[in-house]
Amino acid sequence: MAFALKPRQTIVFTGDSITDCGRRDAASPLGNGYAKMICDLIVARYPAHQLRTINTGSSGHTVRDLSNRWTDDVIRHRPDWVSIMIGINDVHRWLAKTPDAVSAKEYAQLYDGILARVKKETKAQIILIDPFYISTDVKSGQWRSLVLKSLTPYIGTVHKMVRKYNTRHVRMQDVFQRLLKTYPPDQFCPEPVHPNVGGHLAMAESWFNEMGW
Repeated sequence: MAFALKPRQTIVFTGDSITDCGRRDAASPLGNGYAKMICDLIVARYPAHQLRTINTGSSGHTVRDLSNRWTDDVIRHRPDWVSIMIGINDVHRWLAKTPDAVSAKEYAQLYDGILARVKKETKAQIILIDPFYISTDVKSGQWRSLVLKSLTPYIGTVHKMVRKYNTRHVRMQDVFQRLLKTYPPDQFCPEPVHPNVGGHLAMAESWFNEMGW
């Protein structure tokens, strides 16, 4: 399979803190996570591509926040590709019953809405990355096992959107669960949400596998 990205295309990465990774601070403009790794590896392997790469991930955000900033953060860039990963903050806040909680139902409605706008208002192709939680605690009944259980319908929505909009699909929860059969969670993440360098490398590698690297 040939590499999907073509020379001089524009790609927007968007999502929450896992995509942000300091892109608005010392690691501006692409952050120091998987989005930066992807862009640097494309430069190294395909120097003639000269892609325009943009990171609009924002720490702490949910799909509701993405929806509210979609024009400025995605549509106005006239992307050829949009890579999206969102959902873990939605799950956490729903479990914690915070005022800004996003239910699985609202998550599905808003996710559908932003993807419909991409199709209607741009010519971009879409890459969806499943939200993930790097833990093996499925039975304790404590917070981490509750998060893993509650994450299931949110991931299910991403799978439905993949089919509805015929997108590329990076199954990161499956990837990390497979890796956790061999390595402890700390190999990839100091806590279950924010990957370390090894975790971000796993994300970048999985993204490239889906894109015909």
